[in-house]
Amino acid sequence: MAKKKIKITAAAIRRAADGKSYKRGENYFRRGMVYSLLTDGDAVAAKVRGTRNYRVRLWAEDGEVEGECSCPMGDAGVFCKHLVAAGLSPILERLQELHHAACLKAKPEPEALAKRLFKWEIESGWDTFYGAAETYADVLGENGLAVYRKLAEKLWDQMPQLGPGDRRSFEGPRFRITSIMEALARASGDIEQLVAVKARDLSSAYRYLDIAETYKQAKQADKALEWAEKGLKAFAEKDPDGRLEDFLADEYHRRRRHDEAMALIWNQFCRRMELGSYQHLKQHAERAKQWPHWREKALSAIRSAIEEQKRESASKSKDPWQAWRRPVDHSVLVQIYLWERDIEAAWQEAQAGGCSDALWMKLAGLREKDHPADAVEIYQRQIDLIVNIKKNDAYREAAKLIRKIQKLMARLGREDEFPPYLESVRKTHKPKRNFMAMLKDM
Repeated sequence: MAKKKIKITAAAIRRAADGKSYKRGENYFRRGMVYSLLTDGDAVAAKVRGTRNYRVRLWAEDGEVEGECSCPMGDAGVFCKHLVAAGLSPILERLQELHHAACLKAKPEPEALAKRLFKWEIESGWDTFYGAAETYADVLGENGLAVYRKLAEKLWDQMPQLGPGDRRSFEGPRFRITSIMEALARASGDIEQLVAVKARDLSSAYRYLDIAETYKQAKQADKALEWAEKGLKAFAEKDPDGRLEDFLADEYHRRRRHDEAMALIWNQFCRRMELGSYQHLKQHAERAKQWPHWREKALSAIRSAIEEQKRESASKSKDPWQAWRRPVDHSVLVQIYLWERDIEAAWQEAQAGGCSDALWMKLAGLREKDHPADAVEIYQRQIDLIVNIKKNDAYREAAKLIRKIQKLMARLGREDEFPPYLESVRKTHKPKRNFMAMLKDM
């Protein structure tokens, strides 16, 4: 049985997204950020490049388009820019499909069709004919493709070379002619021709990485390494691209040049000392069989950075904006020890230097069984913070936490402390009638 095609229209996408999300999604679509687009029955699944790669799913329901995205906005139920970009992509595919089918049937003159397709691909406000040379190859034939290539090469010759720091445009003819030339190079099967196209734009470290990955896929590891090292050198004075560093580190590990790999990953860690970079450091250090050394070095560096932040904070104590800044604490160390399942070490760090409210709550949950008094103390500190959010969901969370405090006090044989504690909470938050109602039966 044939799969049912979903009906996603531009109008439905506009209704689903707010103006800002639609505009941004349209830009993502134009830039070719959607990939791995699959139709499965009455739904569409795709991946969209952004700050990271996001998974999206779209379907039609009661004449409207619905969707899910793994980005923060999508998690909040918003029809985000990634959903807009993916939605516009299946529309593009259907329009091109219809036109291609019509050409197969009508058999237009190949050279004239090549000129029209090239003009549409370069000048159209939409990317309806994106990738026309590949899609229409069976209609254009050798003569049509030759005309198409000649037109592309003429425009390509007008594109200036871009070097490190030059501004790259994702709009207008440059982005589109680059896509066309890359498609033609891929069709030729000549890897050097493809690299020559890509090398016309070396405005970012990622462009060097793209070339390195192209060579790697072609099993030319030495050239891949050469281009990755060129990119690292070209952007040594600018903000490095972690993806390029990761590529190089992987290649160094493969060649057993572990010290060079670890130098790159250590620089990454020093730029951003957080749990994710610590985990990344561990992955690479284990490949070099050097984790104990790098772990000690990393923890020492974090402690030094915290002390430096504390000194800076103290020197700015008279700055009126200082009160709005998050206090310097040991949150990152607490996170690391929790990840390493060393709960006691995490607790000691929190006691010594403090941590975020979310981490305090996590620690309290972990200490409930063996150290209930610690949990009670943490939960009591959190009640006012939760209630002052002034929303019913927060009130329910606080009421649930107070019941937990009651049970923990009973375990500790401190039942007589709960009534006065509850009365103090009621007195403090008396104006919050909904919250008071939730405490009524306690």
